[in-house]
Amino acid sequence: MTSRSLTILGSTGSVGCATLDVVAHLRATAQEDMRIVALTAARNIDLLAAQAIKFNAAFAAVADPALGPALAALLAGTGIRTGAGPQAIIDAAAMESSCVMAAIVGSAGLAPALAAVRRGATLALANKECLVSAGAFFMDEVRRCGATLIPVDSEHSAIFQLFDASWPEAVERIVLTASGGPFRTMPQARMAQVTPEEAIAHPTWSMGPKISVDSATLMNKGLELIEAHHLFGMDADRLDVLVHPQSLVHAFVVWRDGSVLMHAGAPDMRTPIAVALGWPRRVDSPARRLDLTSLAGLSFEQPDLERFPALKLARQALRAGRGAPTILNAANEVAVAAFLDHAIGFLAIAGTVGDCLAAMGERRAPASLEEAVALDEETRRLAQGFVRAAVAAQ
Repeated sequence: MTSRSLTILGSTGSVGCATLDVVAHLRATAQEDMRIVALTAARNIDLLAAQAIKFNAAFAAVADPALGPALAALLAGTGIRTGAGPQAIIDAAAMESSCVMAAIVGSAGLAPALAAVRRGATLALANKECLVSAGAFFMDEVRRCGATLIPVDSEHSAIFQLFDASWPEAVERIVLTASGGPFRTMPQARMAQVTPEEAIAHPTWSMGPKISVDSATLMNKGLELIEAHHLFGMDADRLDVLVHPQSLVHAFVVWRDGSVLMHAGAPDMRTPIAVALGWPRRVDSPARRLDLTSLAGLSFEQPDLERFPALKLARQALRAGRGAPTILNAANEVAVAAFLDHAIGFLAIAGTVGDCLAAMGERRAPASLEEAVALDEETRRLAQGFVRAAVAAQ
């Protein structure tokens, strides 16, 4: 049994919990004695403390500084050190460990992920916003610092396993699949009335509220196109999306000689997590196994960009480049939060993003963390203004 160490940024979310499930399985099956160095959470200190105790973490941190004393009280007498506030999350990422699982949702995960990259860690990336908000700069830092980047999104993990990085010119295109979300066949007039509770009820995957809403608008797939562009060096014209309701095929790599490689697997995040934690080896995981007979009923269709304009906006941002993806991501985070708070309607999410892209105009691509944060914050202020105007008009 080999021994490695792991930090999980965002351990109380769906990906973080699934990661600890894989760690427990690796320990129980004597495949890997994976020591937990640090765990972090945004606010869920009860679960964070329970995880830290169960897995004997060295350090636990909560992003909300007001919750620091309560976390310290929960872990008093355990020997587990605690921290609170954004800097404590960055400190957790900077602690020495073999691998860092970056599972913080949204642009809040960018600074901690960079801290891990800058010490040359292996970064298992489940936070697509890092590459959407600051993709070129982030990838430059990965190369400069000698870090190893392994994607954890199911689609990008699939491509990572299929793609020959030494021969990218031989790839004609990459195709990501999308489930289509809960409103794939819903009339657009009805979509205007959907509630947050309906939007987060994903038909296939178990995810957090923000990602579930992104899946329902198809923005999630747009963000993944931008992520794939940076991960695999493919321009917009060589990236495509197909709606695949069964969620069994995660990606295709189409080669110039006509060959098509397809990656299939059960819709279970523990599979790509196990790929990342075991890399470059293959390890056993507790993930569900694919019933091959289920492949008989696969279907694929083109996404409807008129009914799901968020995907169209993401494609436009990818083609525009420069600061457009940063603006797209920040505006979407504000709009989704407003929708989840019942402040705006479902269709207003894409409307808010489109308004921000139009109003912000052309901006230079962030060349540093500070520039990415500044453009993100400027966009958020503008998006919040659009949200307030929409609320006032209701």
